[in-house]
Amino acid sequence: MFKTLLRLSREAIRYRALYLIAILSTLSLTAVNLTAPRVLSSMTGIVEKGMEEKDLKTIGIMTAVLTGLYLLRILFRFLSNYLAHKAAWYLVGDLRTKTYDKLEHMHMGYFHDKQTGDLMSRVINDTRDFELLYAHMIPETISNVVTFAGVLVVLLTINWKLALITCAPIPFIFASGFVFSKKVRPYFRISQKKMGELNGKLQDNLSGIHEIQSFGREEYETDKVNEKNFEHVRAMLHALKISAVFHPSVEFISSLGTILVVAFGGYLAFHHELSVADIVAFLLYLSLFYAPVTSMANLLENMQQSMAGAERVLDILDAPVEIQDRPGAVDLEDVHGDITFEHVSFSYGEHVPVLRDVSFHCKSGNMLAIVGPTGVGKTTLTQLISRFYEPNEGRILIDGHEIQDVTMESLRRHIAPVLQDTFLFNGTIAENIGYAVPSASMEDIESAARAANIHEDIMAMPDGYETRVGERGLRLSGGQKQRVAIARAILGKSPIIILDEATASVDVETEHQIQTAIAGIAGKRTIIAIAHRLSTIRSADQIIVLEEGQITETGTHEQLLKRNGSYARMHRVQSEAATGGIA
Repeated sequence: MFKTLLRLSREAIRYRALYLIAILSTLSLTAVNLTAPRVLSSMTGIVEKGMEEKDLKTIGIMTAVLTGLYLLRILFRFLSNYLAHKAAWYLVGDLRTKTYDKLEHMHMGYFHDKQTGDLMSRVINDTRDFELLYAHMIPETISNVVTFAGVLVVLLTINWKLALITCAPIPFIFASGFVFSKKVRPYFRISQKKMGELNGKLQDNLSGIHEIQSFGREEYETDKVNEKNFEHVRAMLHALKISAVFHPSVEFISSLGTILVVAFGGYLAFHHELSVADIVAFLLYLSLFYAPVTSMANLLENMQQSMAGAERVLDILDAPVEIQDRPGAVDLEDVHGDITFEHVSFSYGEHVPVLRDVSFHCKSGNMLAIVGPTGVGKTTLTQLISRFYEPNEGRILIDGHEIQDVTMESLRRHIAPVLQDTFLFNGTIAENIGYAVPSASMEDIESAARAANIHEDIMAMPDGYETRVGERGLRLSGGQKQRVAIARAILGKSPIIILDEATASVDVETEHQIQTAIAGIAGKRTIIAIAHRLSTIRSADQIIVLEEGQITETGTHEQLLKRNGSYARMHRVQSEAATGGIA
């Protein structure tokens, strides 16, 4: 826990000025709280001895002092609470941004076994628990420790025997707190994990709501959400059950201390070892003495919850970024788009080989098509070019520069993807086309849309380029989304365009429109096209056939047909299917 706190303190140090003022205010508030009972005790002593006229002035002064102390208490409490909360919430905001930024820079493999909803829970929910830690626990812990020590000193000066009797329950309270923290923290950790799983399930279901309704699985999915929901509830209740035992126990032990003080204080008063004024002072300070201990018990519960969330956030912040710029990496400039693979092999983990000894060369301005059965590594090959993954062996070069020697920002700036599952942001069509070039004018956006054969479709929409596409572009057809993505790639003027099954799920007419758009940029950009429909890549300058992670054939469309190999076989099957030869 202390290691985690030390790690978190490095994040909070930028707000040290706010924390310092808040802590000083907390200490000043504690000093006021320690002084006020002493003044009241002195006033009680004067009244006990019998009031004389000269004592009225002293009582008046003490009344003014008390009023001033209570006014200062308001000021110090405001500064302590507000500044601690201000620093804590700024820290929460910073950590949310930092956690999200870290996720943005993680390699694609990191997300393979992660749920989006769980990651969202870490960014939003788990970081929120830092507010408990820095706005409440740390300032209040300081206040409680100082208050406890200050009151103890005062009680010792009043009567050391009674003060020691007052301390008798303290070891038992600390022992129970240690046991409590060991027992409750695992349940809070499980609770945070279950909340992440619930968020993941909700995100998954809301994204797939069309499929849920189409297959009539509403009741089934409601049951699954309910199951995840109550897994979180049960984990939280386990933690709260332990808390429900712990807090009353602390209160009972503290009450025993009060009973001991009253009993032993009465004994001392009977033997004239303690005055009435001292007993009043002792009772006034007694609540201040046990309040920090009881408060620490509550803080201990919050700390366990915060630590559980902190560990989940630090799992992200401290995770290694496996793909990053090498020392001395340079910007890739004036790119023509010449791409070379030299003996490249890649595997997901140690036992899942995907590509084996892949070598090819694509000249700048050429169109290279990659074909082959599903799952042979076609998409993986294109993602290696953008360094979303790193090859296990071999080299990838662009214009003769090994891509691991250049900065990722400059590398990816020169590569524009158009994927089969096109992702559009929930904004306008103009915003999505201009996403890669924020400074693009409407004329530039329209020009790119015309080149992608989507301008006429856009103008037919009610709001034209200001039409909102909906989440993931749900208001557009598959072909429209593909052409918007092509327009986005064209506007970016990237010398390398990757088309991953850009025509796989569209009709013949839309396919023709997309082919026309691709033909418009052919020769001007280097195009890497993955295709199952061989009709879309007939004009490619070079076609490579991938089978079981290896290149088995390479050549133009005509050359591969003449070889009568795998490519020719795929072509025959598709031709027969298109003419009705296969039912």
